[in-house]
Amino acid sequence: MKTEKIYTQHDENKEWSSNLLFYKDEIKIMENRLAEISSKNTSKEILAQVEHFQNQLIIQRENIGKISHEININNHAITHEIEKNITAIDHRSMKDHSVIRDNVKSFESIFITLKIELNTFLSKWM
Repeated sequence: MKTEKIYTQHDENKEWSSNLLFYKDEIKIMENRLAEISSKNTSKEILAQVEHFQNQLIIQRENIGKISHEININNHAITHEIEKNITAIDHRSMKDHSVIRDNVKSFESIFITLKIELNTFLSKWM
């Protein structure tokens, strides 16, 4: 079993949580741009693409919620581990949270691809 320093996990959790908040803000901006496109264009083809992107953004918002929940659970485990024995916390380790790390990397990859596709679509119709 791979382990990792507690403070390293805590720092990663803080960074990931901050990044996820940023992605949530980006989703709001993307949704506003899609709303602008749909208000100016009534073509069924364009509206179908707008709906596709809106659905993808809903899915990504749900993924953010799931990952945030995983991070919160890990933070709770960190707190519990610290409370068990606060001595020498800088030198203690716990099971690596590699599943969360993989989920964050996967989410970011998918989100970046979606953002590129959405921006390409928006550049055609804005």
